Formats: sequence, structure tokens, C-alpha cells
Amino acid sequence: MSGPGHVAPRESAAPAAPAVFDAEADMVVVGGGGGGLPAALFSRWLGNEVILLEKAPELGGTARKAAFWYWVPNNEPMRALGLEDREEDFLRYVARLSRPHQYDPGSPTLGLSQWEYGLCRAIHESASPAAELLRERGALPYRHCAEVPDYWAEIPEDKAPKGRVLVPLEARESMSDGGQVGVRTMGAAARRDGVDVRTGHRVQRLVSADGAVLGVEATTPDGSTHRFRARKAVIFATGGFTHNPELRQNFLNVPVYGGCAATTNEGDFVAIASAAGAQLRNMNYAWMCPVPLEKVVAGREDLVGMFSVAGDSMIFVDKRGRRVVNEKLPYNELAQAFFRWDPMAGEYPNLVLVQVWDQRSQDHSASDEYGRLIVPRGQDDAHVIEGATLEDLARSVGERLARYVRVTGGLRLADDFLPNLRASVARFNELAAKGVDEDFHRGERAVQQLFNGVVKDEPGRTNPTMWPLSDSGPYYAALVTGGTLDTKGGPKTTSEGQVVDDVDRPIPGLYGVGNCVASASAQAYWAGGATLGPIIAFAYRAARAAHAEPVRPLPLAGRAG
Repeated sequence: MSGPGHVAPRESAAPAAPAVFDAEADMVVVGGGGGGLPAALFSRWLGNEVILLEKAPELGGTARKAAFWYWVPNNEPMRALGLEDREEDFLRYVARLSRPHQYDPGSPTLGLSQWEYGLCRAIHESASPAAELLRERGALPYRHCAEVPDYWAEIPEDKAPKGRVLVPLEARESMSDGGQVGVRTMGAAARRDGVDVRTGHRVQRLVSADGAVLGVEATTPDGSTHRFRARKAVIFATGGFTHNPELRQNFLNVPVYGGCAATTNEGDFVAIASAAGAQLRNMNYAWMCPVPLEKVVAGREDLVGMFSVAGDSMIFVDKRGRRVVNEKLPYNELAQAFFRWDPMAGEYPNLVLVQVWDQRSQDHSASDEYGRLIVPRGQDDAHVIEGATLEDLARSVGERLARYVRVTGGLRLADDFLPNLRASVARFNELAAKGVDEDFHRGERAVQQLFNGVVKDEPGRTNPTMWPLSDSGPYYAALVTGGTLDTKGGPKTTSEGQVVDDVDRPIPGLYGVGNCVASASAQAYWAGGATLGPIIAFAYRAARAAHAEPVRPLPLAGRAG
């Protein structure tokens, strides 16, 4: 178990003065997931003594729940295949998507701030060397996903639309268990190579003197406090603030209920770094995905975001029964549909949508992977609503939705839901028969077909994402809303991972990588693995920069006891 009930409670983040330390190392890495494990490994391989502190009882964090695709521009298999991925082309692609309203191909920074531009350059420079070092040392062997497209492969700025994705070598063919594999192999390498791994340690605050970070204080579930000295630096990799309702409400620009990050991702580093004078950036954005309403409201630890919406004879409708979105959009883009604001009604009319499917999709598209809501019989299907007819289904959906009026602002089905649902099914069936979605363009891009999931083979059809819903029941439904994979804002860092203060001066001895610090992606989700690939790149860069830090003497007589 890894929820907040199984870790020490949060305390004040005010920095502590040096005292006697219980242990010391050259580096203290905080967080044992997709950023902390590679940061610890890269530091150790440079010859440093490393202590890794993980808040949860086990390693992995959010990465354990992920497919663990990692997006690596100009990777070695691409080069071996003769696929060109030049830095200037890569930068145009990411800049065009991160700040589309500022994108200027004639600008030296393409319209990005100098800070964002520098981070993007660092990704292109370091992601591949980092991936190769992890592979060479046996920590993260991979296989190349040569045919996986970027999420915006069709735009002209993407000169390398396929080939940037790697996945852990031993992941199953569908790649859905990559996170479990990656955490296992990196965790094993960390222990093999002498990283001092300590789980169940919640870092509460920095230990500082004269403006420099000298270590951290952590507490364990038994209430005891432990002090760890970092002779060179502390590297935080503790994830975002998905499970901190106050931070979500005050920083995110959309009303999410939570998400599928590890439940220990409560934004601890926001408070810890702010107390040391760090400035924050990109706090209003998150990596997003659709999630089942009932599981996210319940705060389920096993919640997995809908990376892939299953079914071809399946649609999403709003509270009035109208189809409102292309259901096969990449998950980050699909999530935006839930947060459309209606300025006339003063509401979010799509805050909860209804996924509707028929027996055909239930029989041929059920899966327990990638957060799909069409699940096999015998699996956890408490979220599934059934009806013998569309009328029965509408009645049951209304009853289920009524259970959640206290958290949805009183959202209920409209009186005309059923006739509109019938009309939406009829319209979708008309489009599916032609294989062309004239309303929302479902299936027109390669990535939409990639995320289609398993469907019944229908010889001769041109659009595998669409098939008419049956004229007769039974029918099925589920309530869906938008959530976070994790947030992507936090302290601002340099391209070397150094956390900076309010005038952009690095705070000596303090580094951050991953979702606990500010991403250069702004609103964009560039591609599958565009979270973990850059995180690994910055873990590599932070480890190297921290390695070059001088050993800081203690101003007081504090040494390991």
C-alpha cells in the first residue's frame, strides 16, 4: 500500500538549522520513481555515495502504474535506421505545441522564453545518452517502437513523426506493464550498485545554512525524525500535486477531481522549495487524461487513467444525450473536452460525459489494460451501468449520476437526454457505415488508430475506430470526467536541474527533476512518453551537475551518528 494513510503526515516545511546527522552521503535523492531512480543511478555511476529516500513503503511512484513509454529524440535506434531527428526540427515541433500563440519560426527561441528554449534543447541533447547509459548498465534495457507516432505527427513541424518511443525490453507486447518492469530493473540496479535505498521516509524540510542546502529531515510512520546530510547536493524527484486538493484548486486552471498519479504525490516539494526561496512556474497545467468519475471521486489507489478508450461501436454523450467529442483523441487532448465553459449557463456542461457501448464492443473490445472502461466479465466493473434498452440505460445512468450531485454542482441528465441519445446513436451509425466521421473526424490520424484498442475485425472497412451501435440491447455505459496523470508545475530549474530563487540564482545544493518541478512543455503533451523521456534526460543532467558541486563543510559539528 502506498496511500497517504501509510506514510508519515506532513509537517512544516520551514528549513532546519544543521544539527547532528543520522547518516550522510555525497547525494541525497528524494523520490524513488521514474525520476529518482535514474537520478540515483547516474549519481552513483559517477562515483558518489547516494542515499535514496522514498515516502511510500515501496519504490515506483507513478511510474509503476504507467506503460513507461519514454520519448527519446534522436535515439540510437533511429540513427541506426537512418531516421534524421535534427535539433532545430525537434525544437520547432515542441515550440509549436508548447506555446502555439507565441510560436515564431523566425525568432531565435521560436517564441519560447529563453528558459523554456534551454530546457527543450537539453532534452534533445541528453535524452539519448541517458537512455543508452541506463541500457548499457542493465538498469533499463529497452526495445524500440519504430512505428509509434508522435501525438501530432501530421503537423508540418514534425520532421521525425515516428521512432522516438522506447519501452522497457521485458514489457508485454501491448506495453501496458512497462512501468512495473522499468521500476523493477532500475530498483534492482540501484541496490546492486550500492545506492542506500530507504523507503517509508517522508522528507519534510531542507537542512540549510548560509543559503546553501546541506541535507534534509525526514519522518517515518512511527513519528521519528531522521536527518540526512548531502555533502554535495539534494536532488528532489517527488512527483506533482495531483493528490493535494488545495493546490489543485488554487493552481490548476480546470476543475479536476484528482487523477491517477501515485497517491503520495501531494506536492511536498512545492512547500519545501518555496520555503527556501524558490520561484514557481507552469503551475496551471497538468498531464491529463479521462478517468472514471466514481473511482477518482473515491480516491482509489488503483485508478488508472484512460490512455485508450476502447470500442468501435461506442460514443461519448453529454448530459443532454448529444455526442460532443472525438472519442479517440489522444488522452491529454480528449481530457480538455470535459472543461469547456458555457458562459451563458455559467457551468461546465461536459464535466461528466457518458460513455455508451453495445454488446458487440463488450464482447470484442473488453480489456483490463490502459484504463479502459469496457472490462472483461469477472473484472472490477462497478463503474459499468447496464440497460436492456436505451430507455433502460438512460434511466440507470440518471440514477447513477444523481449519487454524485454533491460533487458535480448538481449535474443531472436533461429531460431530453433519451431522445437526443437515440438521435446521437442514429447519427453516429450513419457516419460509421460510411467510415467517415464528418462531425468529429474520429480515426483520421494515426495516433487515434494506435489508441483504438482491440476491436472486432470487419473486412473491407476503412475506419477501424467506428462501427454502428446495435439496434437492440443490451447496452452499457460509464461516467467519465477529466483527471490528471500528474501535474507538471513546481519550482523553476535551470537546464541542469538546479532550483532557482526569485532572481534566477541557483539555490546551492538544491536540484529537482520530473513532475515536482516546472515543465517546459507548458500545455502540450508532445507524444507518448513525453513525460518520462525528458525526466530521464534531466535526471542525467542533474546528476552530472550535482557531481561537480564542491563538498560543503558543516558550519556546526554535525556528523553521522
